[in-house]
Amino acid sequence: MESAVEMIKVWFRFVPREGWFPQDTEGLWAGRLSPDTARVQNVPFLQDGVAEGDVVRFETDSRGLHWAVGRVSASGNCTIRVVPDPCGPLGRSPQAVHQLLARFGIAGEVFSEDFPMVAFNAPFGGDFHGIKALLIQGEEEGWWHYEVSCATDEWWNA
Repeated sequence: MESAVEMIKVWFRFVPREGWFPQDTEGLWAGRLSPDTARVQNVPFLQDGVAEGDVVRFETDSRGLHWAVGRVSASGNCTIRVVPDPCGPLGRSPQAVHQLLARFGIAGEVFSEDFPMVAFNAPFGGDFHGIKALLIQGEEEGWWHYEVSCATDEWWNA
């Protein structure tokens, strides 16, 4: 019988970007692997350099919060953030963004109703060339703005 993985929140600290959100931390759900490592289980909205499936090392503070101190191993997944252009053909619809990217079998999470940014996990072995082409097309045609916040050589070379 398999034992259940303990889910914990691993917190990341970063310097807020100018013109972006004022937060300087983000908590990501992770499955504990050892006393000081965990596998990230969701897509980051704010933290750069980490993707779903990555294994991170953390330290636990006196309040019991788990703070990331580095990445142990990369999953090969990539993190992409897409914000629909409210003046474009998709309006503010994160659902329309999802529909356009669904053909690649990728899923995303919406930041909030007020700010409909969608954070996507592009899985290792996915159609990175096709995803990149659609992201570029969408930006050129005014559908959205996007950024790649964690990528692999496979992504950049696709």
